[in-house]
Amino acid sequence: MGKHAKPSGKRPTTAPDGVVWARPLPLRSTVRLRRPVDIWHKPALSAVVAMAIPDLTLFALGRMDLVLYTSAGSLCALYAHGLPYAARARTLLWVVLGMVASLGIALTAASVITSAAVLVVLASLLAAAHKMACDATRIGPPGNLILTFVAASAFFVPQRLGQVPAHMALALGTGGLAWLVCMAPALVRPRGPERIATARALEAAAGLLRTGVGAGGTDGPGVAHARHATAAAVNAAWHTLFLVPTHTPARAAARGELERLLVRAESALGGAGSGEADPVAEAELLAARAHALRGGRPLTEVPLTTAEAEDLAGITMERATDSATDGAAPALRRPAPGRPGGVRAVLARLAPGSPLLPIGARVAAGCVLAGWVSMAVGVGHPYWAVVTAASIYQANTTLSWQRALQRTVGNLLGLLLFCALLPLIHTGQLAMIGLALAFQFGAEACITRNYWLGSVCVTPMALLLTEFGRHLPATTLIGDRWIDTLVGAAVGLACCVVVTNRRAADRIDIALERVAAAEIAACRLLDTAPAPGADDAGQAGWARDRLVGCLVELREAADVAAGEWWQRALPQERIAGAEQRGHRALAGLVRRLSAPAPVA
Repeated sequence: MGKHAKPSGKRPTTAPDGVVWARPLPLRSTVRLRRPVDIWHKPALSAVVAMAIPDLTLFALGRMDLVLYTSAGSLCALYAHGLPYAARARTLLWVVLGMVASLGIALTAASVITSAAVLVVLASLLAAAHKMACDATRIGPPGNLILTFVAASAFFVPQRLGQVPAHMALALGTGGLAWLVCMAPALVRPRGPERIATARALEAAAGLLRTGVGAGGTDGPGVAHARHATAAAVNAAWHTLFLVPTHTPARAAARGELERLLVRAESALGGAGSGEADPVAEAELLAARAHALRGGRPLTEVPLTTAEAEDLAGITMERATDSATDGAAPALRRPAPGRPGGVRAVLARLAPGSPLLPIGARVAAGCVLAGWVSMAVGVGHPYWAVVTAASIYQANTTLSWQRALQRTVGNLLGLLLFCALLPLIHTGQLAMIGLALAFQFGAEACITRNYWLGSVCVTPMALLLTEFGRHLPATTLIGDRWIDTLVGAAVGLACCVVVTNRRAADRIDIALERVAAAEIAACRLLDTAPAPGADDAGQAGWARDRLVGCLVELREAADVAAGEWWQRALPQERIAGAEQRGHRALAGLVRRLSAPAPVA
């Protein structure tokens, strides 16, 4: 039922025609705290540094009214921390340009349009564009929320048309500073992101081995979940390594070390470690290598079987005939052929029939109605209702319900915290800057444990940013924010239920077809006798990569559809059967790649 939703034991309500119109909405898992993400401190520290420099500069100049514009660029420092530095540089550039463009649209509209109702519509359409673009690019946390927060706020900032270029220049300048802050760690640990991605895959593989895979030929409890987690982590790690440039022999050698570790981790999917009779010993070895990766320590050479070595070398022949090869990385793997990448992949995810289009419609409709209802009840800042509505829309109705409840609880507690700190806030702008930076750090520290906990820090930080621009009575500010939160959450959730996403089930059908095709290709390869040399290993490696990607996509599609309302009942038996057959074929490919090579 989605990433954080677990079955409650209650059966969904099904209409006579087989359409599921209601599913249980979880409560306990909505507020349960999780372990924080392993790199939470990276975006937290980056955002604090990127905000502190311009904030203190504005304080020294006596121009704290410009904080909104500098914050627009500074908040870009929250993005792309899981990407290798070459890919991070490109991604952050697009984030900064997108942020500045959104700010420019909002400020221009604020300067020429006087109707608040029209501004709400424009802010809502931009929020929908942010949601679809971020989901299509799979940019990761914090997703569309930061872009929508800044742009929606700017729609309602008093503005003259002549001021817009200068304010956009401020955002662009601080965005450049955020880019430098996020790229600075490359001077210390240039291969840190790919090492962390590899460590996650090793840890997942170690967890799979500890569940009992390979013990007496039977699966222990929780193996299905551990197997999927391992496949997803290994798949994500490979995609991370594919983004690492190998223009020099040193870079190629460094990436090659990580590829050898991933090949070793993949062997866990076959039911046993590489050359190890004891899965527990193999798990300990993988965990130790993961610890070394995270600590930045040099790695000892990873022993591989002959076939695993050929797996890495399987692409050598292809690279030798590729006119685009740089010649510096003769045994590095490439993505399996046949899948679009880059801009083509993004456009494919936004094509007609995409499941992202109903999500965009939900965001647009929910934000417009939330903003209009906020205006109808007399709130002077309807943008917060727009932001609240935009923030709750997740992949399905169940996850959106969870986010709405988390947002409401977190905002209430955040408002209480803001009230408690009012005496300190009123001591001066320097204290406000210190609190805003502390709340920014606290938000990143807490939000990966649960969204409501992070919202406790986000709410007072957003209120402080409002206070820098123009002072409002505390009772008005707090009262408006609480009403907007309730309106945005209620109206947004209602639109989420009414605006259906029946394409979520269609996505399962497509994913099932892809898994079936990948499984057939894998079985056809397994039915042939292994041939000596790297060519056979390369074909098996590509078949494995394709099958893993299809299985991960199927599980994601099933989780999304399982929490959606107003759709036909899901083909649970077909999904389970496809996953079982797919994982058996995957295990066969892994064993083929891990087996001793035949003699020519």
